[in-house]
Amino acid sequence: MQRWTSRLALMCVFACSSIAAAAPPAAPDAGVDALMQRYDGQVPGASVLVLKDGQPAFRRGYGLAVVEDGTPVTPASNFRLASVSKQFTAAAILLLVEDGKLGIDDPLKKWLPSLPAVADTMTLRQLLSHSSGLLDYEDLMDPADTRQVHDADVLALLEKQNRSYFTPGTDYRYSNSGYALLALVVGKASGSDFASFLRQRIFLPLGMTNTFAHQDGVDEVPHRAYGYSQIEGRWQRTDQSTTSAVLGDGGIYSSIDDLAKWDAALYDERLLKAASLKQAFSPATKTTEPDVPFYGFGWRINGDALWHSGESIGFRNVIVRYPKQQLTVIVLSNRNEPEPYPLAIDIARRWLDAAR
Repeated sequence: MQRWTSRLALMCVFACSSIAAAAPPAAPDAGVDALMQRYDGQVPGASVLVLKDGQPAFRRGYGLAVVEDGTPVTPASNFRLASVSKQFTAAAILLLVEDGKLGIDDPLKKWLPSLPAVADTMTLRQLLSHSSGLLDYEDLMDPADTRQVHDADVLALLEKQNRSYFTPGTDYRYSNSGYALLALVVGKASGSDFASFLRQRIFLPLGMTNTFAHQDGVDEVPHRAYGYSQIEGRWQRTDQSTTSAVLGDGGIYSSIDDLAKWDAALYDERLLKAASLKQAFSPATKTTEPDVPFYGFGWRINGDALWHSGESIGFRNVIVRYPKQQLTVIVLSNRNEPEPYPLAIDIARRWLDAAR
């Protein structure tokens, strides 16, 4: 307890100092504005942040967070991160490893014993790196049931399936199921619920006061951006689906301003120890996905770049980090298209090319 308390105090010092220090205004950039033109105006929009050497080099909102009343996107607008959330789920597991509450190679069934025999050899490491072979819970849902599923419902679906895509540990297949189960493991190992653990151990210590693993009826998302899809030539609100309440694989809401604090914490030990960060950022599984030679723990790895995208109904997001160059690009959008990863790479090149 004493070690955790002292670390919390240290994290608060870092977070409070970063809040107190006024960041210099980010310079305008006509080139970035040109790349973001389709997001500007009376349409669902986007937030863009470029961090260079720990400071905002570009920071701007485009378009609308709420189309119906014309609320504009600002750097404080909170978007559903979708699978960008996975890096926080992985960080929660690593924090609990540091606390001595669990082991990265623990059998999954140590924590979720109700799973069938097919899960006997599955480990937390395999869930983190998408090498467990767990079935995709979305394929197991009843299409006629319009109720939202939660992380516990994912477990209930998997309890009935004594089969997997492959023998655990022998292959890679991206798994939302795995990260939903990891959220349940966080709850069991910590004695808290997943959303509260993230809030108390990650978000508040880092000063991410407006970031939530959102639960309807439990919390309110401030400055919320709502999701939209272009249907028959016009933008229609498509903010929630039957899977939008699953937290571990994609339920976090955050802004570029809060994510700047998260990015800063990934460069030092204010949250996780260096050994834990190294684990998260090291290749754990080979993949055949484009621009993803390897997957770590909640991060895609492509040479010097660490990145992750997030896609959910009405939202498309990406964070791309180049730690060696001290460069990060974040694009959050509240629309169903386009995929912003190529856009983030184009934005990053403006700084990468200038440094050559």
